[in-house]
Amino acid sequence: MALQLWRTPRKGRPATIATALTAVLLAASACGGMSDTPSESAAEAAKNCESTTKVRVVLQWVAQAQFAGYYAAKEKGYYAEECLDVTIQEGGVNIVPQQVLSAGNAEFAVSHVTKTMVTREQGANLVNIGQVFQRGAYLQVAWADSGIKALTDLKGKKVGSWGYGNELVLFAAMKDAGVDPSRDTEIIQQPFDMSLLLRREIDAGQAKTYNEYAQLLETKNPKTGKLYQPSDFSVISLQDAGYTSLEDGIYARGDWLGEQVNQDTAVKFLKASYRGWGYCRDDLAGCVDIVLDNGSALGQGHQTWMLNEINKLIWPATKGVGMMDQAAWDQTIKIAIGGGVLKNVPDKDAFRTDLSQRANDELKADGFDVSGTSYTPQTVTITEGGK
Repeated sequence: MALQLWRTPRKGRPATIATALTAVLLAASACGGMSDTPSESAAEAAKNCESTTKVRVVLQWVAQAQFAGYYAAKEKGYYAEECLDVTIQEGGVNIVPQQVLSAGNAEFAVSHVTKTMVTREQGANLVNIGQVFQRGAYLQVAWADSGIKALTDLKGKKVGSWGYGNELVLFAAMKDAGVDPSRDTEIIQQPFDMSLLLRREIDAGQAKTYNEYAQLLETKNPKTGKLYQPSDFSVISLQDAGYTSLEDGIYARGDWLGEQVNQDTAVKFLKASYRGWGYCRDDLAGCVDIVLDNGSALGQGHQTWMLNEINKLIWPATKGVGMMDQAAWDQTIKIAIGGGVLKNVPDKDAFRTDLSQRANDELKADGFDVSGTSYTPQTVTITEGGK
């Protein structure tokens, strides 16, 4: 049965996905926002600290449920309980988190493995200290009447891709299926929405489970006057096809981690962030409210779908939240090298698990469920325009 969320919509929320996306892009073209106003919970928690440590985390994009755990950790006072004063800085089109981090303008960054390892190969000593997303979210979506049901069916088709490194896992999967992206298909630069597919200007479009796929289902079918249904589309999951490319993880600079005090700060940040993700796992609606209160341009319905799908990428975490899976890392690097983006396998210092392990151990001692083995996704009711 679908989860019914009877909540009063906030005033001023955009009525359509198109409007929402415009707002997102406008927000991104500015220099990115900051979230640094302490909540009452955070202010109360900080009273027990003799001193606080100021740190900054830069996200990959603007405020949305993709980053809900960090906003929740701040709002619920989890950072403050660790005596941290955390500023959350939004990313955007012109704000690349790994560059911000390497320049010393943040202590932590949220980014994909491949993108960050490219920056590392170029000389920046960036280290993965927590792999929050354990699974990939890449989809390739076509119309149900297109005849496209598998990667092999993309031969001779117009295939949409965002680029900016997002094409790597798709191209690797296509090549293994015997489809050469450059020779066997026409690759179309796709905006970060599904407009080209909806207008049938491409045969298959790139999407994430938690964002662009929902945009399709939130759109009204002009022929029926009702929302599109999953049966209207053919969906190829690259994750299900065996192609995992690790996405959002937490990074810090290797030189900064060289000092013990900073390692201790990193553990506190990881511990509080993981608590935030646990809160979002256990209270979907409450966490969505926090995201919306932090200025998300997309509506409540879309953010609820997004968070539900994001939770699926994190939980269950069989080795513990944020713990790196070596096999998934190896496959991600293999895909990046195969795509010509990375020249060499990163050295052994490119990621470390000891800090996340310490955070997990402390959380378990506090009674926190670090694996979420009993986690069950909710069924979210789609709303027109994601309202």
